[in-house]
Amino acid sequence: MSNQRAAAGLLAAAVVLSLPAATQATTQPDGEPVDLAGVCPETIVIQTDWFPESEYGAVYNLLGDDYEVDVDNKMVTGSLISEGQPTGVDIEIRAGGAAGSGDVETLTYTDDAITLAFGTTDGQILAWENTPLMSVVAPLEISPLMIMWDPETYPEITSIADLGEQDITINAFGGQTFTTVLAAMGVLSEDQVDPSYDGGPSRFISEGGSIAQQGFVSSEPFLYEEVYEDWLRPVDYELIHDAGFQTYSQTLAIRPDDLETLRACLEVLVPVVQRSAVEFVTDPARTNAAIVDIVERYDSFWIYTPELAEFSVATQAELGLTGNGPDDVIGNLDPARVETLLQQVRDAGLEVPDDLTAEQLYTNEFIDDGVGL
Repeated sequence: MSNQRAAAGLLAAAVVLSLPAATQATTQPDGEPVDLAGVCPETIVIQTDWFPESEYGAVYNLLGDDYEVDVDNKMVTGSLISEGQPTGVDIEIRAGGAAGSGDVETLTYTDDAITLAFGTTDGQILAWENTPLMSVVAPLEISPLMIMWDPETYPEITSIADLGEQDITINAFGGQTFTTVLAAMGVLSEDQVDPSYDGGPSRFISEGGSIAQQGFVSSEPFLYEEVYEDWLRPVDYELIHDAGFQTYSQTLAIRPDDLETLRACLEVLVPVVQRSAVEFVTDPARTNAAIVDIVERYDSFWIYTPELAEFSVATQAELGLTGNGPDDVIGNLDPARVETLLQQVRDAGLEVPDDLTAEQLYTNEFIDDGVGL
């Protein structure tokens, strides 16, 4: 969801940007190009929930080097490629969140041109009644969302549960599902959550790390240790995933009513996305260069540097954010995990349709079980 992403987003705004050299993408292992023409829309439109960044590398890796940037509408369009080869269709990637004009679900239901939209499982659950989305592939296995703290101030803290036991203030965006669910699980208390977080580092730094704060593990640790001159030391953290809130974030999702119309396309496209996720995390240079370039040309408060992009990819690989599930397949969703999350949201007292089932939130029908890291 866009308010989750904003934590790392606004923090990156102070970094100076330069562009690395691009490298050539690899070719398909079998040497045969993928043909999406005739089975997919001429332009596959993907609505994201934030500006370009390396957490979205699997999607931007689909973008050919012929891309054109629409600065006013914060979107980029070019050939859709698969492992360096054209597929016969184009791709349009639209920035969202603070770069867009509404939440992903609403945008997807107000523009039929959108083929796929970023979904987050807990967001899908809460939006299901009015704007349902069905995930068809999950490039990210683990959400980058974390809660961080200062190890110098709190050397004894090793987890979010420890923060809960010591009743340490956690600065977070308001309206977060994860804080409500973790409170219902007894990991923390609602009273210790301060929902006034504005996405910037000033409060954490000015209070000398006496509070904890939400963020993205693939950006804030780098920014606090390497960029913010009033801090320049490490932070400790725990992923909300490891604390027990195991949502899938930034999946590619469709309107459920489009399933039959898009079935033939998804049968070919979803494995392309899976291979793109593998290619990006193993050889990210070309796509990282494009992400940095596109952000620079958007010319907004959102700044993204080559160094931050490199840190993001390294973190994704190290922590398995982009990685295989328990069956060594990349991109599929674990049924038990989705079922557990649905029940956690219900148990937390959040508004969930009585007849919603986990199986409605996703499908693994189009996943190629032979693709993994």
